[in-house]
Amino acid sequence: MRTPGVASFELALEDAIRPGYRLACGMLHDPPAAEDVVQDAAIKAWRKRHQLREGWPLLPWFLAIVANECRNHLRRRWALVLRQASVPAEVETVDLEAGVDLRRELMRLPSEDRLVVVLHFHLDMSLDEIAAVTGRSPAAVRGRLYRAIRKVRVQMAPQEVYR
Repeated sequence: MRTPGVASFELALEDAIRPGYRLACGMLHDPPAAEDVVQDAAIKAWRKRHQLREGWPLLPWFLAIVANECRNHLRRRWALVLRQASVPAEVETVDLEAGVDLRRELMRLPSEDRLVVVLHFHLDMSLDEIAAVTGRSPAAVRGRLYRAIRKVRVQMAPQEVYR
């Protein structure tokens, strides 16, 4: 038989799974990997549920776990790529006539920048909510979001050719 605290935790975790999945998809751009990451995060949250302070919302705490699992997944993926010998030397160029792939530009951002962009634009979270997820102040989140958007805009702006 479940205790009342465990049952309420399970219900709150169920409600956090969908936003967690959206965050993972936004950070990884790989739905199957996002499912795995959210499952790992849910297991980790269950094991560490005693660390959630009484009266604190579960969603920011869980999204922080999901974000950490996404970063770990990306690190593991890069470690695998670096171990493999055949990494193409060509750098992908942007075809301005065909348009710019926003996903590709977001994936070029550092993970901390991508995290605040995804939380703000994909999950419609406020700066205060993002601050709770990232463990930073709202002012720091605002600055990181501004810089990340500026980086994407610079990458997406058509380059003028001077002759």
